[in-house]
Amino acid sequence: MHVIGTAGHVDHGKSLLVEALTGIDPDRLGEEKRRGMTIDLGFAWLTLPSGRTVSMVDVPGHERFIKNMLAGAGGVDLALLVVAADDGVMPQTREHLAILDLLGVSRGVVAITKCDLVGDDWLAIVREDVQALIVGTSLHGAPIVACSAVTGAGLDELAMAIDDTLADAPPPRDRGEPRLPIDRVFTIEGFGTVVTGTLIDGSLATGMEVMAYPDGPTGRIRGLQTHKLTLERAVPGTRVAVNVAGVTKSALRRGMVLAPSRSLHATSALDVRLRATGSQRVRHNMTVTLHVWADEALAQVRLLDADDMKAGDEAWAQLKLASPVAVRAGDRFVIRTPNDTVGGGVIVDTMARRHRRRDAAALAALDRRLRAAPDELVLDALRSLGVARAEGVASRASLDIRDVEAVLATQADAGAVLRVGDDLFVEASQAESVHAEAVRALGAYHGAHRLRPGMPAEELRTRLRLDRAGFEALAAGWADIAVSHGMAALVSFEPRLTASEQEIADRFVASLGRAEPFGTVPERLPEELLGYLVRTGSVVDAGDGVLFEAGRFARAIDLVRSTIERQGQVTVAQARTLLGTNRRFAQAFLEHLDRMHLTRRVGDARVWRGGI
Repeated sequence: MHVIGTAGHVDHGKSLLVEALTGIDPDRLGEEKRRGMTIDLGFAWLTLPSGRTVSMVDVPGHERFIKNMLAGAGGVDLALLVVAADDGVMPQTREHLAILDLLGVSRGVVAITKCDLVGDDWLAIVREDVQALIVGTSLHGAPIVACSAVTGAGLDELAMAIDDTLADAPPPRDRGEPRLPIDRVFTIEGFGTVVTGTLIDGSLATGMEVMAYPDGPTGRIRGLQTHKLTLERAVPGTRVAVNVAGVTKSALRRGMVLAPSRSLHATSALDVRLRATGSQRVRHNMTVTLHVWADEALAQVRLLDADDMKAGDEAWAQLKLASPVAVRAGDRFVIRTPNDTVGGGVIVDTMARRHRRRDAAALAALDRRLRAAPDELVLDALRSLGVARAEGVASRASLDIRDVEAVLATQADAGAVLRVGDDLFVEASQAESVHAEAVRALGAYHGAHRLRPGMPAEELRTRLRLDRAGFEALAAGWADIAVSHGMAALVSFEPRLTASEQEIADRFVASLGRAEPFGTVPERLPEELLGYLVRTGSVVDAGDGVLFEAGRFARAIDLVRSTIERQGQVTVAQARTLLGTNRRFAQAFLEHLDRMHLTRRVGDARVWRGGI
């Protein structure tokens, strides 16, 4: 399904034309009825001659409501530029066309409305003006249809022109990462909070956990509708109403983006390719309002390779935002001053770091990122993510998931990319680099801690800068590294005592076995050596500085068990007498048996686990 958006000057008949085409009045507000002017977005749908159904977004034309127009312009597949025959091209006609051009809307149809109010000669002049207006814009060459919403003249021809223009349009992109920029929030009695928008980049389904980005609440999708039809799954390119459970209307606003939890991030700094438009020059450090999808934020423009820009100029810039937005690389944007659209372009990086102005290396990197071929973008994205699924790569590279999967499959066949774990991918050279770094890190760790069995696996994962899934997937393929029970070690490594350490250890264990009272530590051992003796089973550590020689500890267990079997339980006082020790050591001994699940505490006594 595709989305059509109207554009054009105020009072040129956009809403009346939408109603004439669809039978649906898009003006939903009482004030719009009273004033005869569209103030906010309106919505309808149309079945074209081919049988395909399209959504229609009707936008306001008055200059005071440009920000509302911008909220509806995102996600549009075809622009219906409306020019009234009796007025001709007017200021908002030009501004709306400039906005469509900046947003990259490349398919369009021009409707010259109110043709019943003028003669053929005047209509021909208006047609020539419109043809001249769209030359060099994204709507260059668009069909121009004269029509009247009042008499119905030209409406069939207009519907056919729309149908023909959409005939070769590609399907809406699907990156597997759905986003719904919210353009309306309301409540329905008995259902709760509902948001609407044009779904992009992926599908939403009932039951899905979602979040309102950049800083909104989380909830669950209770229901989906499009064109009043209830759905289980909504596909990209669809106008969707989403009933969100667990979220109040007051917690949401226009401009937020509804998406699966943890699939987006908020950002306050964007690297962009900027094109200036309009009469006002764009200056370095200029304050503007950024409009992206349905959201807006105050922004400072840092020009990276220019001091100012006149209409038609392009430059690299960084936008520093006063409030965060949720966007992805490849998204289109517009910047405005209070009274003028001054520029726009494409977001190249949403994780922008501060660049020095006129830094040749930084500018070259941005240019490469902008112009790279899809396979380069995929590999760059995979490299930056480390180990990732195709969906994550598509999101980072701002590419369709189908294109990303094709590139990854090709690169995997060529050996440049490895498939690891559960549908995870990693660049082959990066996998080798990570493995080499793991070997170096473990070798150094073993050298510094030669009596330990290995490095905590979580510490190694952190050093390698991998998420848990990526680390586990890569580690599963390492033949020379063993990762188990929370530890990582080189397969060739084995903790060993030196002759002097063995002598100290033997003397300590023997002394501990003879110690009186039971549990008394005869001397202090180095921590590494004591840990080794505990791990190898020569010594039992009951905690709180209480240690037992393993053989004597086993005999003590037998003594306690036989006592419990004979009298049903044992108290700390009884254990103290049995073991010939003091209360502190006896209590530590019994608590350790509890942790070993050999005994269970019942009041002040212990019983054998299982109730013997």
